[in-house]
Amino acid sequence: MAENSKIEWTTHTFNPWIGCQKVSPGCDHCYAETLAKRYGWVEWGPHGERKRTSNANWRKPRQWAKAARTTGERQRVFCSSLADVFDNRVPTEWRRDLFDLIAATPELDWLLLTKRPENAARMFPSGNWPNIWLGTTCEDQERYDHRWPILGSIPASIHFISYEPAIGPLRLHNGPDQPDWLICGGESGPSARYMPPAWAEDIKADCERAGVTFFMKQMTKKAPIPAGLLVRQFPSPTTKDER
Repeated sequence: MAENSKIEWTTHTFNPWIGCQKVSPGCDHCYAETLAKRYGWVEWGPHGERKRTSNANWRKPRQWAKAARTTGERQRVFCSSLADVFDNRVPTEWRRDLFDLIAATPELDWLLLTKRPENAARMFPSGNWPNIWLGTTCEDQERYDHRWPILGSIPASIHFISYEPAIGPLRLHNGPDQPDWLICGGESGPSARYMPPAWAEDIKADCERAGVTFFMKQMTKKAPIPAGLLVRQFPSPTTKDER
């Protein structure tokens, strides 16, 4: 449940626990649910369990942090691909243990991606967290209009949007309150809903205009990315301050 990741925008994935439930249309074809059913990890859904991963798994980030101290290169950790850090069915002590781990590994940048920013607003611990990048999934305009204002009000080093799976058009609003980073991706899998390239082109143009760092992850069903969209940028607190 912790590994060198195949996800293009992170170095590692780390899952402190497994289990979640669907909360919006972007969850309809959830790959984590598919994997959980295939391997019998947990029952998915509101009445399913949340299963904490092994102690050996929890030691992995400390190993990555040690390696980062040796090389001097920061590594990004996506947490969690098989759960949601701010799921209200997760025991409070598990989340406390996770933030203790984040505090103990300042060499790593922790990417916490949630579909529950309203929970994050009350569960996120107070204090200074320079190694947390806080993000929310916004699969269409409705979800962006609801989730981004909540997430953007929570202090974090970097705020980001995962526009994946893109199942409806999304445009940034004018004004100073913008995310630092936006990841765009079409849905994959046999039942993937189609993302017209124009949606990606429009949001890329919005990001360029607003000074938002842009990362094009994939087209629908991982079709080739058009040359004009193949932009893969990463944010930093420095670029954030320059906006």
